[in-house]
Formats: sequence, structure tokens, C-alpha cells
Amino acid sequence: MDFIKEYWETQGKVHETSHTASWGDRFAIELEIETISRFIEAGDEVLDIGCANGFSTFRQHEINPAARYSGIDYAESMIEQALKALREKELPEGEIGFLVASILDLPFPDAAFDVAYTSRVLINLPTWQQQQQAILESLRVVKPGGRLVISEGFWEPLCLVNSFRMMLGMAPLTEHDFNRYLKKSKLEEWLASQGLSFEVDDFSSLYYLGSRVLRELIQKEELPWGDYSSPVNEAFYKLEREYSGGGMGIQQAYIIHR
Repeated sequence: MDFIKEYWETQGKVHETSHTASWGDRFAIELEIETISRFIEAGDEVLDIGCANGFSTFRQHEINPAARYSGIDYAESMIEQALKALREKELPEGEIGFLVASILDLPFPDAAFDVAYTSRVLINLPTWQQQQQAILESLRVVKPGGRLVISEGFWEPLCLVNSFRMMLGMAPLTEHDFNRYLKKSKLEEWLASQGLSFEVDDFSSLYYLGSRVLRELIQKEELPWGDYSSPVNEAFYKLEREYSGGGMGIQQAYIIHR
């Protein structure tokens, strides 16, 4: 995992407090934030697991300011940037806190939080066994009756999106070297074996169809693939907020009930 940690340390140093430290796709990040925010209530103690530079943590605080937030990340440079941003915002003490820690060994007692969530964190663990360990460790710090929301990348929708791309003569999308997408079927079977109830929010299906398939058909001018600010991306972001479904959301949220 050394090269994975090195990658994220570099991202923190290069991108500082920008959302690009975790991902360039701001519209997908906003869909993710909006989805997670629906499970946070006033007075909740919330843990952002793998908070990167705190960008999403601060956005959650903007949406639900009556909750209290803790963020952890195992990349020291990310936490340095999160603390820098926290100082600049001059928020009341205790509303948000950050520290360096691993999802595999959270430095909190059992049942410390009402809500915990991950944002593209489990996919950075190299094995399914470690991903299971991370989910169980995350659930450990959630109170009975609380919620763990895992917003992650999934293999089956990636295959579905690629089937459309290949039918249209486009090259398939691939995982980054530092990612291991979860398999929905395997995750659901495992959650059931653990006696855990859950629901699934396919919050990005139309957005992926538009930004990863249709954009290449309708974009009038050629843009670099990484230009996530494309007006086509924005149009499908707005559409996604009104309508969803179809199973093509590579990013999906599993809400696991403690």
C-alpha cells in the first residue's frame, strides 16, 4: 500500500485545499455530498472517514451546521491542508476536528458517532478482506440505530457503462492502479451474512451516462477527458438531481443500518 499512500500524500501537497485533491469531478462530488447529507440530522456526531483535505467535511457542515464533525485521513499532507482550511474558516471550537488515522484502526471508542461515512475510501484498499475489515471497523464506532454510509466505486456499473461505450466504438473506462472497485453482488451477500440491513442509493446513474458516454457524442468542441467542468457534465448533473436510476452509477451509496 506504500505507493497508494504516496499518491495521496502528493495529491494533498499539490492540490492543497481544492476539491481536486481527492477528485477532479466536482459535479460527482456534489452529488455524493448531497446524498450523504440526507442522512445527517441536527445534533448528530458525524465521522468523515477518509476526509482528504476536508473539502467534503466543510460542505457537509454548510448543509447541516447543527451537527458536529470529525474527519480522519491516513495521508498527513491531507490533514495538514484540512487544518489549514479550518483555521482560515475560524469556526467555533469543537464543530469540526481533524486527525491522521487509518480506516483499519480508528482511534475512537465503540458507538461514538451517530453517522459515519466514506467517500471513495474503501476502493483504495488493495484486497476484499481489508475492505471487509474497514467496514466492520467503521461500524464499530457507530451507535446502535446509527448509519454508516459508504459512497464507493462499483464494478458492475463500470461494466454496464463500458458496454454502452464499446457499442458506440469508444474505449472502455478502467480503474486506476490504486483502486479496487467493490462488487455489488459480493458486498450485498456479505452484508446479509453479517445480519446487516442496508439500502442502496444509485445517485449518479444519469450523470455517468451523460458524462462518460453521451458527452463524447454531443460535445461540439474537443476537450481533454479530465475537463470535468464541461457544460455537458453540468447539464447531466442538474438532470441527475431531478431524476435517477438505471444502474449506471459507478459511484453509489450503501446506507448500512447499525
